[in-house]
Amino acid sequence: MQEFRSYIEAGEFVITAEIEPPKGSNLERTIEHAKSLAGKVHAVNITDSPMANMRMSPIAVAHVVREETDLDAIFHLTCRDRNVIGLQSELLGAAALGVKTILILTGDHPERGDHPFAQGVYEVDSLGLVEIADRLNQGYDCQGNKLAGSTQFYIGVAANPCARDLDMEIWRLTKKIERGAQFVQTQPVYEMEVLYRFINKIKHLNVPVIAGILPLKSEKMAKHLEENVPGVHIPEWLVEQLRERGRVAGVEAARGLLAMLPEVVQGAHIMPVGSRKIALEVIEGFHVTGASNVGLG
Repeated sequence: MQEFRSYIEAGEFVITAEIEPPKGSNLERTIEHAKSLAGKVHAVNITDSPMANMRMSPIAVAHVVREETDLDAIFHLTCRDRNVIGLQSELLGAAALGVKTILILTGDHPERGDHPFAQGVYEVDSLGLVEIADRLNQGYDCQGNKLAGSTQFYIGVAANPCARDLDMEIWRLTKKIERGAQFVQTQPVYEMEVLYRFINKIKHLNVPVIAGILPLKSEKMAKHLEENVPGVHIPEWLVEQLRERGRVAGVEAARGLLAMLPEVVQGAHIMPVGSRKIALEVIEGFHVTGASNVGLG
């Protein structure tokens, strides 16, 4: 199996797709979904109880996906559910299972999810967790105690090119890079101008950027995103197309964006939001030769 990190270090344009763990112990549909993506993406992202809705451990899912599909898996880890002891324990467990690529997130508050009475931990935020992961890579815990063996995590972090306060967003991203982050995955973008502006402002960081693509399925979905995801702006022309043509327009817009990304960033990350087929529809026309060479078909 070729590691996700090696594709980026080789300078290839990478494609990843997001998979949600099951709400239960049955992994059959999840593995089926991952297998349908094999040979079409370089890795899959496994979310960590997204939107604060309880799901199976992303580390367990990532391990099984790697074993069953020969696809590398990027596991998400949030600060929401674990204190610093638990976070380090989870990371060491992932390392033991051979899961080396991580996307570090602060995490949605529990009140948004299916257990609204649960208490968020947030003992550290994403900056703190990046530092913890980097310390483990150096062979030490967060208290400076030497470990019996170091980890080899490839550490990713999130950033929002559409943030209302872009200067603050870039300041936080800079701090994450300084603390050990090695690649960036963005929140969804719908306008290349927004992405150009963001990339120009972070060129000095010299970090690989994977741009987020969230295919829209309806006008209703577009409005929901604009109202509930800070900083996301969906162009009026796209809203009009969604009103007239629905899901087809959303897929076409996502494909158009994907076609322009190789000249700007190091990869694309597709967030299907519950639709198992839409990621495959978006990447139709791209190809992966030998599971390592992505380009326009």
